[in-house]
Amino acid sequence: MRLRRVRDRMDREYAQPLDVEALARGAHMSAGHLSREFRRAYGESPYGYLMTRRIERAMALLRVGELSVTEVCFAVGCSSLGTFSTRFTELVGMPPSVYKREAARATAGLPSCVAKQVTRPVRNREAPASSLT
Repeated sequence: MRLRRVRDRMDREYAQPLDVEALARGAHMSAGHLSREFRRAYGESPYGYLMTRRIERAMALLRVGELSVTEVCFAVGCSSLGTFSTRFTELVGMPPSVYKREAARATAGLPSCVAKQVTRPVRNREAPASSLT
């Protein structure tokens, strides 16, 4: 139950400055215990899960195309453009600037709910080395 609350908090507050220590305090657990139990329950670390949520939201913002990559980085709660770009590339298979350029073309004419499913990032660094098309 506590782990689900932690996960739900990350889903809701992904753009806030969250770290494992703060999440653990909120769940009345140590950071180490939270990390071990979260990985056991969900197959990835709390940080990995949070970054995946942030990248999913970043993908949606980049598809719209109104914000720059830097603006999207900060809008989704990342404080480092380098870390954001590295993680984005690991999950999506291309840098955010390339994704922004290609996503609009690849999802043109699709309803946003379909575009979200089609472009959902792959977790655990499994992104194929191909483009959206």
